[in-house]
Amino acid sequence: MHVPDVSVIVIAYNDAERLPTAVRSVLEQTLHGVEVVIVDDCSKDDTFTVAQALAAESPDRVRAFQLPQNSGGCGAPRNHGIRQATGTYVMFLDSDDVLERNACRNMLDAAESTGSDLVSGLCVRVHLDSRRKKTTEWYPWLYARTRTIESITELSDLLVFDTLSTNKCYRRAFLLEQGLEFPVGIHYEDLLFSAQAYVAARRITLIPNHVYYWNVQESAAAKSISNRRHEIANFVHRMEIHRRVDALLESRGYDELKYRKDIKFLKHDLVLHLRDLHLLGDDYRREFAALANGYLAEIDPRAYEEVQRMHAICAYLLSKEDWANLLPATDALTNPGRLTAPLAERDGQVYWCAEHLDTEQGRQILDVSSSRYDSKPLTALALGNRLTSYSSTAGIVRLAGRVVNPLGRIRPEAELGAVLEFAARRSVGGRTARIPITTLRHAGAWIEWEGEADIARAVRPLGVIDAVWDVRLILTVDGQTLRTRVSAGGTPVDEAGSLRIRPRLTTLVSDRFMPQVTRKGNLSYVLTAEGRAAVHTTAMIEGAMHGRAARLAKTGLRRLLRARKELNSGETKLRVYHEVYSRLPIRKGLVVFESHLGKQYSDSPRAVYEEMRRQGVSFGAVWSYAGGTPTGFPEDATLVRRWSWAYLRALAQAEFWIDNQGFPLRLAKRPGTTYIQTWHGTALKRMGFDEPHTKSRGLAAQTSFQQALDRFDHFLIRGEHDRRTLARAFRLRDEVLLPVGYPRNDVLVEARRAEERTGRRERGPLAAELGIDPEKQVLLYAPTFRAAPGGKVRAFEAPFDIEEFADRFGDTHTLLIRTHYLNSVSLPASVRGRVVDVSRLHDVTPLLALADGLITDYSSVMFDYGLLDRPMVFFAYDYDEYAEENRGTYFDLKEHAPGPVVATEEELFGVIANLPDEADAKYAAARQRFNADFSEYDRGDAARRIVSTFFTGSGK
Repeated sequence: MHVPDVSVIVIAYNDAERLPTAVRSVLEQTLHGVEVVIVDDCSKDDTFTVAQALAAESPDRVRAFQLPQNSGGCGAPRNHGIRQATGTYVMFLDSDDVLERNACRNMLDAAESTGSDLVSGLCVRVHLDSRRKKTTEWYPWLYARTRTIESITELSDLLVFDTLSTNKCYRRAFLLEQGLEFPVGIHYEDLLFSAQAYVAARRITLIPNHVYYWNVQESAAAKSISNRRHEIANFVHRMEIHRRVDALLESRGYDELKYRKDIKFLKHDLVLHLRDLHLLGDDYRREFAALANGYLAEIDPRAYEEVQRMHAICAYLLSKEDWANLLPATDALTNPGRLTAPLAERDGQVYWCAEHLDTEQGRQILDVSSSRYDSKPLTALALGNRLTSYSSTAGIVRLAGRVVNPLGRIRPEAELGAVLEFAARRSVGGRTARIPITTLRHAGAWIEWEGEADIARAVRPLGVIDAVWDVRLILTVDGQTLRTRVSAGGTPVDEAGSLRIRPRLTTLVSDRFMPQVTRKGNLSYVLTAEGRAAVHTTAMIEGAMHGRAARLAKTGLRRLLRARKELNSGETKLRVYHEVYSRLPIRKGLVVFESHLGKQYSDSPRAVYEEMRRQGVSFGAVWSYAGGTPTGFPEDATLVRRWSWAYLRALAQAEFWIDNQGFPLRLAKRPGTTYIQTWHGTALKRMGFDEPHTKSRGLAAQTSFQQALDRFDHFLIRGEHDRRTLARAFRLRDEVLLPVGYPRNDVLVEARRAEERTGRRERGPLAAELGIDPEKQVLLYAPTFRAAPGGKVRAFEAPFDIEEFADRFGDTHTLLIRTHYLNSVSLPASVRGRVVDVSRLHDVTPLLALADGLITDYSSVMFDYGLLDRPMVFFAYDYDEYAEENRGTYFDLKEHAPGPVVATEEELFGVIANLPDEADAKYAAARQRFNADFSEYDRGDAARRIVSTFFTGSGK
């Protein structure tokens, strides 16, 4: 008898409808040597009958079994399937999910070629409730490439994050030899089974292929186990599984794995339950705290330092059972960025609350100074706003609440105003109703408000498409507008009952406004049909909701919404750009400038623009900006938002495009338009077609990328290194290259010349603007871009102790921190005046000119700063990872660096203590070589030469 390559164990319970789809996804695999073992967990519906029919249709490939009684979980049916399987390898599939068509083949090939006991592939969550069935990959950074490990200790993130059993293929002999089975009678069995398999496996292979489609339906009538977090038994099971996994790791001496798992528990497992606490009663909270705190007491205290501040705060306050401070913290956890506590200030530090500050651990965990709540503009803070009372009588709603006043920043004498806003979440034209507040008063740590609304008069919904309405309080403080979402905050709102409403279309569809609390704990209203609709039969209501009049109204509204959406869609804009705007005449003298994808008024495009203004060139200036209201852009230019209609038209009709990164890739440049690409830095890390990610993309993607690069008519280079690296990586023709240097660096070259002529360094107005003591040395820390796992943008965390720097060097130095424009940083209040965040300044060049020394890692600012011939220090604490495991580099920084390369905080501080001697005179010759190797064309006249060549006709 032929032994199947893979046995796929499909478990089912009361799922007769979806089971055939799951089984079909196995039978249609491109690998033919696959058998299906269906195990029904004693269903009450026709699931087993369907399973038997599937077996009868494919008797040589499908077998069906039924457990004698329901086990209540996934463990027992999967264990039975393992015993019945005959394949060399085993996989698991739930009846409501499906396998990717090539899953078995890809898994088998990886297992056979590597001899691995376990192969794991990429799982994809399919959100069935979303309108377009949105998909999200499950921890994709783990599966960025194929790799094989000999022990789970080589990749702790695999055990910590990917605890699924279903995206994996197991050697059946391995399962039997190790006696691996799922625990029975307890939920979250995957966590324990996966941990046991990871620990026991002699070799594990990860493949970057999609293998499993996990169908997720949040609104399902019967909630999955993971969605029944309001049941205390659910948390009991989770805690028991975690303890068993911990015992397994401790028995193997895997302390580091246990530590990493503790971190995940704080920021994931515990958070899942904390988010629901505001919806649950005191009895649940007491039981929950008793269970959680017993486990929290065993967690490595270091784990609190590795999670987001609010995760640590919530866990700590839970351990103290401080509900008064914990519930606002869970609100902030559920609504990231929302400030829900009035805070406390002690000795220059800001804390979440005034309690628990008598211990070092309490002060450390509750310290929120780095969030800059004390210095950010009030308009930049999302202030918490909690209901304190709610009632309704005869259609009149009375609400009262209080808004957080952090550290008393809203002064008692401030001029206050407020309105309640009821806004339809989905509507045509953004329907809103605003109702004045009747009482508004300053109450120390809070701003208290009261209001009442005649809902039937104030709110007139259409009644079909605008079914959900959100409530906000719009607060004005001395003319500043603060928008706050109204949180229910534990105040019961449903007890007040529904309110009569008069929809504009028909009361047969809905005639009541029902208050509800959203999943994030905020107050909202939902249109329902009670009142008049209730006196009609169900058939009449159905007729009204689905009849011709309602159908026409819905169709018309949907068409309008669809038309508006399509009009502003990317595809429509591309079509209009190419078919309409690109046929308009090119406007002579129209120049479109863009810097860093519209995020800044900076860099070489700015230098060229300002040189054109200085020379009196007559031209039409357009600057693009990204996001909301533009700030810092020139007032004498036309500003257009990136991807707006005005932006597209300007690009289509421009005589010149000038930018430093790339206009949208899919916009073709017209033959009559000249594209001057200034670029934004000499390359250390590999770029373009030299980059591994680009090489791995398909032919179509590579062709599209090359077409975008071919739009460049001129590409600025600052040295022959650029010709050998950037130009080659972008496959640019030699005649495209302009060896004139970077316009942004003209001021740096001139600053060095002026310093050499006069013998003194001019700091200019920026130093005074930043409040820098003229007697102090200025150091600029400018690291390269840092991404979170998976390439996502994240807040930057300094790799050295900023407070330690301020304590050691703050009397003699001022440290400026300038993150990459895609990152951001928050500084503790304790370093104010000694360390300054300058990341919001658009242009880095004035900061380079100001700094007496530069600290960087791999940022291209090293090449610009080198022109000043001043000390540089390279804090390359992760050099091997960056150079070898990231994108690779064009040269070894350690060999060419014009300053000391250090890897630890102690080394960094040691070099700083000896500046300027350590990194100045000692490396003077190295700086000269560095400039000669990378910046030979930066002569201080790049902007003038470009303007002369292209705009005044006086250059070559």
